[in-house]
Amino acid sequence: MTNKDDLNQLLISVIRQLIAVIILLLVGLLIMPVIFYNSESISNLFKSKPKAITVDSVAIRSVVIFEETTFWTPQDINTLTEIKHKKLLEYGKDLIMHTAKYIGPKGSVLQISNGMNCQNCHLEAGTKVYGNNYGSVASMYPKFRARSGKVEGIYKRVNDCIERSLNGKSLDTLGHEMQAITAYIEFIGGNVEKGKKAKGSGFKDLAFLERSAEPLKGKLVYNDKCLSCHQADGLGLMNADGIEFIYPALWGNKSYNDGAGIHRLSNFAKYTKYNMPFGVTHTSTQLTDEEAWDVAAFVNSQPRPHISVPNDWPDISKKPIDYPFGPYSDKLSERQHKYGPYVPANSRK
Repeated sequence: MTNKDDLNQLLISVIRQLIAVIILLLVGLLIMPVIFYNSESISNLFKSKPKAITVDSVAIRSVVIFEETTFWTPQDINTLTEIKHKKLLEYGKDLIMHTAKYIGPKGSVLQISNGMNCQNCHLEAGTKVYGNNYGSVASMYPKFRARSGKVEGIYKRVNDCIERSLNGKSLDTLGHEMQAITAYIEFIGGNVEKGKKAKGSGFKDLAFLERSAEPLKGKLVYNDKCLSCHQADGLGLMNADGIEFIYPALWGNKSYNDGAGIHRLSNFAKYTKYNMPFGVTHTSTQLTDEEAWDVAAFVNSQPRPHISVPNDWPDISKKPIDYPFGPYSDKLSERQHKYGPYVPANSRK
């Protein structure tokens, strides 16, 4: 009886498996026509996957659009292999960083300037974003400048800075120092297309105030934010050897003269807003716009050397609105030109 029962169970198992196979075959026969007649739709289901990729790529492009703008960066002197040229550029950089060491009152080469360094205005050897850098010099010069009414080259521009910001005497354009300075400036900005302005060069724009800038308010800002470096008397702080400034003089005989570009209120305010106190950047500032304008008014109201420049602005209609000395082509007072409030050109008649 036991063997018979086992045989019966085996037969039943086989029959069940055969029935399952038959059912699967029947289902397959029923589905095949459906797949055949709808093959294009099914194929499109698989083809729809790239659409997701297309959407993703659009999203990626959108992200790129809103990324922070890439600012100019200088070419690297260390990439050069020609030793003589590399040494010339390195000397030019050192002249920018330590100008007084070479051509200051105790200069080892010449004694023709006030002891300030070019780097005091052109931060990080003229490479800092919105730190009055040299990014656009090689690409934009020679160019016409309304201040002289002439087309100027880089030699003229460098000597302007020495004569005004360093209250000094011009360099020989054929001399080793001028050749080194200009070679350095041209090299680091040599990656900018001719005729184009480098992103982040010069000063970052700053809106005019709706009121006059106030020197007395600026003095409070100076005492709070500037005094610890530039000192209470504004005469700066010298190295122990007395050759270079640690922190430059902002007024007095060793500071820039009244013909320097930084003596214009807008230039000083822009420079200060995005670079001072020392160490801030254009993306991380400490001063409000009003504080920047007011401290500019305070510093530029202090005594400093005078330079006679009777040939500046031959066309007086081209004078910037904040140029502090007349005559002017409009009817605004000299004081308003110096401190504001600044008004649109069509309101100055």
